[in-house]
Amino acid sequence: MSERNAFPEYRGRMEYYCLGCGATYGTEQLHYTCPDCGGVFLLRDTGFDALKQTSGETWRNIFDARAASKTDALRGIFRFYELMAPVMDERDIVYLGEGNTPIIHSSRRLSDQLGGQKMAFKNDGQNPSASFKDRGMACAFSFLNHLIRTQGLEEVLAVCASTGDTSAAAALYASYADSAIKSAVLLPEGKVTPQQLAQPLGSGAVVLEVPGVFDDCMKVVEHLADNYQVALLNSKNAWRILGQESFAFEVAQWYDWDLAGKAVFVPIGNAGNITAIMSGFLKLHELGVIDALPRVFGVQSHHADPVFKYYAAAPEERQWQPMQVEPSVAQAAMIGNPVSFPRVRYFAERFEAVAGAGSFQVVQVTEQEIIEGMLLANRHGHISCTQGGECLAGLMKAREAGLIHKDETAVLDATAHMLKFIGFQDMYFQNAFPPEYGITPDPERANTPLRVIDAGEKERLSETEYTKACATSIVDRLGLKSR
Repeated sequence: MSERNAFPEYRGRMEYYCLGCGATYGTEQLHYTCPDCGGVFLLRDTGFDALKQTSGETWRNIFDARAASKTDALRGIFRFYELMAPVMDERDIVYLGEGNTPIIHSSRRLSDQLGGQKMAFKNDGQNPSASFKDRGMACAFSFLNHLIRTQGLEEVLAVCASTGDTSAAAALYASYADSAIKSAVLLPEGKVTPQQLAQPLGSGAVVLEVPGVFDDCMKVVEHLADNYQVALLNSKNAWRILGQESFAFEVAQWYDWDLAGKAVFVPIGNAGNITAIMSGFLKLHELGVIDALPRVFGVQSHHADPVFKYYAAAPEERQWQPMQVEPSVAQAAMIGNPVSFPRVRYFAERFEAVAGAGSFQVVQVTEQEIIEGMLLANRHGHISCTQGGECLAGLMKAREAGLIHKDETAVLDATAHMLKFIGFQDMYFQNAFPPEYGITPDPERANTPLRVIDAGEKERLSETEYTKACATSIVDRLGLKSR
């Protein structure tokens, strides 16, 4: 077997580390919050320093070689095996085609509209369930396979709270993983798009609707995880965070491991993804795989912006305060008490300690800017969801504030496929947003079908006359010239 197809021999020693009190726990079972203080966990490899004996150049060559691997366990996020969850065997790894999502640079027309700004979207909607959540689920379910094999578990119920993408990914991976795994998802009733609801139903999960918003669903699954034998798959699950670090590794690899002059924009939501991305970049830097960290911008809607408010205050005046959210087109970001905020604070401090002040920032955008950011991106050849629109709006806000230069390359996280949020596009075009969204559509941005001729004309005209009448109407509308 060639080197790029050989599964790694390295095995780490993983442990849970509490950000609250510093307690550590083994990984022989799942932990979500610290039994001592209730703090959130990070997962860390206590043998990580051994990886520093390999040069950054060698690691780059290893990861680049694995990018062409024909081994399923190395074709996706686990080509960075040593940096994520290096305790599993090859037989544990679940691979459904996740990872390796493309970075698509903006058209010249879009760049020109933003004053010549260099920018690109990383299309994580091209993952199997059409969102970035597949990265974390591939890791979390691989670890569940590992636990079932090593601990002799006979049945595992995997549960999650979701606004759509988490449930779709969890149900998909549960349907593929070990037969001992069953799946149940909790959704806020009436606040998930039809497309997102269809996915877990299609994958065979038990779908349970709860009145309220995501935060209410999260409280229920946390109660279940604290009191019953279930596997929680929200971002409290630190194995999911590890899988999502692969986004950072892929961005670095795409740019040939040179991240100088790059700025990555990430919607904050429950704060797991921005946590993972900062952690991933820091690991690469610590191993010498990259020489410079990119800047990281978190983006929040003004309808759900507790992290923005925290960092908008002077450092000596910062106090964490959850908030009641209002409706948002960026549904995955409509979270007023992000579970991973302690992780954000921890990694932001580490990031700025290495890359200096301003290397981590948070910007706030309006709902109007989010939906119009999505429309602007997709009218220029992208497939951005509303969260991707949030990132584009964040870039525009950062430009207005002088926080980013046009020659820096902005990499925008399009977390899901635009088809998952197509209902919001239709609401904009039809001017059908409820007042609580605070969105007033611009008629100039609307795009609706145009009737060529009246339906009755088809019955009245002969086939030849009908064809000519349709063609004439189209010629008049489009201003076509004869040959």
